[in-house]
Amino acid sequence: MEMERIRVAILEDQQVFREALEAVLEGAGMDVVAGFAEPGPFFARVRETLPHVALVDLQLDLADWELPASGMSALQWLHDFFPAVKSLVLSGHRETALVEQCLQAGAAGYLWKQNVGCAEVVEAVERVVRGERLLPVGLAPSPPSPGFQPQPEPPLPGELSRLTPREREVLGYIAAGADNLRIATSLGITERTVKAHITSIYKKLGSENRAQLAVLGCQLGVQRPASL
Repeated sequence: MEMERIRVAILEDQQVFREALEAVLEGAGMDVVAGFAEPGPFFARVRETLPHVALVDLQLDLADWELPASGMSALQWLHDFFPAVKSLVLSGHRETALVEQCLQAGAAGYLWKQNVGCAEVVEAVERVVRGERLLPVGLAPSPPSPGFQPQPEPPLPGELSRLTPREREVLGYIAAGADNLRIATSLGITERTVKAHITSIYKKLGSENRAQLAVLGCQLGVQRPASL
């Protein structure tokens, strides 16, 4: 039986960014059922389609909504009227108190726009669908949120510092000889997301093939999974 495609709704006032998100998510095999700049038509479409995840911009530049509370109000509406829909915030605001306020309003995750890539957005959607709660890397709220495991960042070689924590995990599996299916299964993500991470790693490290990538990972001392 074919698995149900993940349905995503987007509330984002910047058209270029919204359309880019739509393209990325559709390319990852998801269905974008709503893409709006204004809450009115957004919620009307959410009511019709009941998406699994709603991507919400925290600050919507709309005259009819008080700023910067517009996105927060949208989170509260989703929580109160559509509790089955997982809310994932995409915002440029980095204040810890604001992130915690979003979580209290019902958000399942919070991503900083400035340091999140396409693969990370896709993976974040997949993870909140599974019931995980996501916070930006480097943020440790008090008290810690359920499901959040802080990842201390020790000093890294220059090449490894270019990679995200998830990309370093993927590189560790490659260095250990794992194929894409094994990586996907071990990390709880799709093979498509694994491929997106590997493409990003290729670009950042300049390797020409998987064998070179595995050797480079070993040379750089990337942590390899003990289970392989």
